Amino acid sequence: TLGTQTDYRDGEAQTDPYSPEYVVHGDSVPEILTLATLTWGRGLPAGQATMEIIDRIREKRAWEAALPPMDSPSNIAKRLKMMEAMERKEWAYREEEINKLQKVQMEVFKKLLQRREENQTELDATRLYNHWQNHQKAKEEKIRKIQHDCALMLRKLIAKRKNWMGKLERRDIIKEYKDFSSQTYAPLSRIGFFPDNISNYYAVKNFYLNTFAGLCELEKSVQHSVSQLKIKAPKPKCTVTKTGYIRRSGRLEGVLAEVHQ
Repeated sequence: TLGTQTDYRDGEAQTDPYSPEYVVHGDSVPEILTLATLTWGRGLPAGQATMEIIDRIREKRAWEAALPPMDSPSNIAKRLKMMEAMERKEWAYREEEINKLQKVQMEVFKKLLQRREENQTELDATRLYNHWQNHQKAKEEKIRKIQHDCALMLRKLIAKRKNWMGKLERRDIIKEYKDFSSQTYAPLSRIGFFPDNISNYYAVKNFYLNTFAGLCELEKSVQHSVSQLKIKAPKPKCTVTKTGYIRRSGRLEGVLAEVHQ
């Protein structure tokens, strides 16, 4: 089904290609055996670099086949000259490979350095932001303290300005009881008054309410008519007039009772 195909793809169950056994005759050297070291995932399928290596192996085999035999001094000199030329070519190829490898490593180093610089820049930005936030908090706290001290000093100056002559003023009881924000109604704790400490002072303590004997005595003093309640049943409303007509409210109550039934 479609669900099974999406869960189990053919590519996930694919194994390495099959390589059958082979037999080589004594008088033949197949070229394909030069690729025996290459396996699937390690050189196969062949890419551009692998193809260049195969071409170089072919060129070297053709060069080895073209070397003159060592049967005369002229052939030996020619062979040495060809070998020196091939050696220079091999060294030039190796230098080119080293230069390519160094360029690739340089690009990798550049990317790593760039990534490290970006991470360091981000870390520095985070540290600067946190440092700036700490300075802002300290600044706001300092401004808040200055404003609090300013308001306190202004209140002191206003209170001092009211009595700038330094005269002694007597207590005005009427003024204190008229003003609900005065020390009489709302005393301040900073002057040594704590209302919670004397909260029991305002609790009602009565002999008749807190003791059983007081409750019994209080019950005896109450009149008997107070404890004996008399409830009068309400009189039914008259829905019929003196002349014998039924009132509108009576008719409405009849209709409602019929609907309720």
